[in-house]
Amino acid sequence: MSATGKLVIFSAPSGAGKTTIVHRLISEIPTLNFSVSASSRQLRGDETHGVDYYFISPAEFQAKIEADKFVEWEEVYPDQMYGTLTSEIERIWRKGHHVIFDVDVKGGINLKRKFGAAALSIFVRPPSMIELETRLRLRATESNEKIKMRLEKAASELAFETHFDYVLINDNLEEAVTEAMRVVNTFLNKNEIT
Repeated sequence: MSATGKLVIFSAPSGAGKTTIVHRLISEIPTLNFSVSASSRQLRGDETHGVDYYFISPAEFQAKIEADKFVEWEEVYPDQMYGTLTSEIERIWRKGHHVIFDVDVKGGINLKRKFGAAALSIFVRPPSMIELETRLRLRATESNEKIKMRLEKAASELAFETHFDYVLINDNLEEAVTEAMRVVNTFLNKNEIT
């Protein structure tokens, strides 16, 4: 696959606010198109297949791995795999647009490694672990056991923020969106971060 567009990668511990920021950027920057990831997990709440994720069975996910259909993939939680399909990036580039990702931390690092200067990687950091736990509990979508698992994972993911081009602290959502907009527009227009 040869790069014909740019890629903007957002990664963060679960609950840090990256999805909200990504959706705001998509609504403000018309040349950014969301890369829908594939996942082997079940749908949650009001999620939609093909919009939030391509929900596929673990067996189908494994078959796509073996057929080299992914740019990157990870087993994020036991039996829960996530990945970026090569066809998804090509679909967006064919439209003449840039790709924006909302991926886990390992996926973000792998994408940046693969695409280099054509990609901008942004790590969204929660202001504190206490605030992160509050946000996860306010979602009211998961059990206490799942929240504990996410918090343990978040603690280890924070150590990888130095692998990203830019660290965005999401203490105040509006300020974080404004800063994300500035950094992304600078990258898309000049391919450099200031």
